[in-house]
Amino acid sequence: MAGMNISGSMTGYGMNPYDATGKLNAAGQVEGVTGKPGAPEGECQTCKNRKYVDGSNEMDVSFKAPGHISPEASYGKVMAHEQMHVANARAEGAKEGQELVSASVTLKVERCPECGRMYTAGGETTTVIKKSKPVYNDTPYDDARKLVDSKMLAGQKVDAEV
Repeated sequence: MAGMNISGSMTGYGMNPYDATGKLNAAGQVEGVTGKPGAPEGECQTCKNRKYVDGSNEMDVSFKAPGHISPEASYGKVMAHEQMHVANARAEGAKEGQELVSASVTLKVERCPECGRMYTAGGETTTVIKKSKPVYNDTPYDDARKLVDSKMLAGQKVDAEV
């Protein structure tokens, strides 16, 4: 796999002007980031009602049905979901006649307008798979087709010097 790039970097992650002490723990959850001053404790209505759903055509990934993720757990769960897409691309690239050239993950971070908490709003996995030309096993029909083609094409393109 030449050029494999899987990054989970997010610009501005944990940068909350109200409290910039947010840290990502081992479970992929944000600790210490508070919302706007005077905002209610716990999840606000906007955060409670936020649903995540996968928009891809891959049937074996999470979030095919809309589901809720708390702002604190959003980074870990969205990144894990995007890694499922990367795993599918790796499997596709491992097939005969194909090569996974690159795979990258981009996560989108937003701030809740109601409480001010930062959360991972979604992600996008971009993959490049190089497909080689198919290898044909010659059958009697292929041999006959090649013979007919060679007779039909013979002499159509001639470079001659005089």
